[in-house]
Amino acid sequence: MALWIRAVFLGFLTFVRTVNGEDAVDCVLGGSCILPCSFPPGGEVVLYWIQVATGNTIHYFYNNQDQVELQDQHFRGRTSLFKDQISRGNASLRLTGVQIQDQGRYRCYTSNKPGTKESFSNLNVYAPVRKVDIRQLENRITCSSEGIYPEPTLTWTTKPPFNETLQNQTTVQQTEQQLYSISSFLVASAPGLDYSCTVSTRVSQRRATWSLPTNISGSRTETTIRCRSSEGPPTGLIWRFNHSQIILNQTGTDYTTSEDWKKHVKSSSESGILTLKDLSSSQEGIYSCELSDAEETYSSFFLRLEGSPDSHNNVAEIAGWVIVVFVVCGLIAAAIFKLKYKKRKKNSQPNGQTSEEHEMNPLNGQKTEEDK
Repeated sequence: MALWIRAVFLGFLTFVRTVNGEDAVDCVLGGSCILPCSFPPGGEVVLYWIQVATGNTIHYFYNNQDQVELQDQHFRGRTSLFKDQISRGNASLRLTGVQIQDQGRYRCYTSNKPGTKESFSNLNVYAPVRKVDIRQLENRITCSSEGIYPEPTLTWTTKPPFNETLQNQTTVQQTEQQLYSISSFLVASAPGLDYSCTVSTRVSQRRATWSLPTNISGSRTETTIRCRSSEGPPTGLIWRFNHSQIILNQTGTDYTTSEDWKKHVKSSSESGILTLKDLSSSQEGIYSCELSDAEETYSSFFLRLEGSPDSHNNVAEIAGWVIVVFVVCGLIAAAIFKLKYKKRKKNSQPNGQTSEEHEMNPLNGQKTEEDK
């Protein structure tokens, strides 16, 4: 059974679990961490910290000063004590630039006039899940995250809940730096569902939600699209076009617009409302928003531009030209047909007579006296 405690040491906040009578401390990779240790104060103290697995001394304090020459090289320059607190019984150790290799069990030994004391701390290093990316490519929805430690897990859920099991394929890889990356994809098997992907470890997790594209109509003159609101206070907002092209990046009320979109962005609110202006057909496509809080929520829209006076004029103009072309072509075809018809009729009668002249001639079809 583990008991969580929150300890504050001179402004440093750390979370400590007590497991079987020993402290277990979770430390962020690359950050600073405090291994707690206390003893009954009184008189001059000898204090040292040892890494149990290697037996190496990582910090040694004697005669009111650090004995750096006895410190293991791996920890050189990365450890310190709270010296103004030692006389009050605080032997806690601050470790900076935490590395995965620092994981393990540590022994704190103190000796002074009241006696000797030792305690143990178990240091666990983790790289939190900082970002989860979720995308849709055709009918596949993909989810990925990287730079994680320890090994993460990935789960899919839908809203509303889907009765059938979500068939997915998940891959986990580890880099030379021992950090993990994880990716997964599934086939969008039911319409009208929001797909959520959660990447988690024992100490951290984040979730991204993908809403299937919704058709909306907009004007070329001005169009407003809204991102789905987050569950908590938003900490950041990113708008993208066709998944990859960033429109703007926003923190609070301040936002930075990419160079290609400056002339099209009229305003953007902290709650996720984007107003665009002066659009053309090249801005028709998928608009997605990434609204961040404790999780990252993605909503997507397909924007179909219509209702613009310019667009109606263009359509009318094109339609007019099409009608003119059809009329001209029809007249030309009719004239050609009429000429061919007359020529064919004329050539089909003897002596070049027309059909009417041929019928009115009384000699047609009869022999003359000379023929007899």
